[in-house]
Amino acid sequence: MNAKLFLRMCAVVLGAALCLQTSAVMAGIVTTDELAAPNQTEVEKSKIQAFMDRADVKDRLQALGVNEPSAKDRVAAMTDQEVHAMAQKIDSMPAGGTLSDRDLLLILVLVLLLLLI
Repeated sequence: MNAKLFLRMCAVVLGAALCLQTSAVMAGIVTTDELAAPNQTEVEKSKIQAFMDRADVKDRLQALGVNEPSAKDRVAAMTDQEVHAMAQKIDSMPAGGTLSDRDLLLILVLVLLLLLI
């Protein structure tokens, strides 16, 4: 008889614990603009993916020994801070690259030849 009482007490305690368990739920009004605006991280990830799809970047990654699927998996696994930092680096890169001293000398010689002719 004592075991039955113990089982009933356990059932009551378990039932009470399940009934009293609450979860934190937050509700709020979401505007249409908030829903329509893309997430900043997603925009930056798409910018990085577009950068990674360029032929010169693919060639450089292959030269470094990184295959394309592996690189895309690494971008997908980046944290929000890493995505933001990389997107800022892409934005700050020069559009045409940099000229070496030899390139500048060649341009100068061509300009002088055009002026003499």
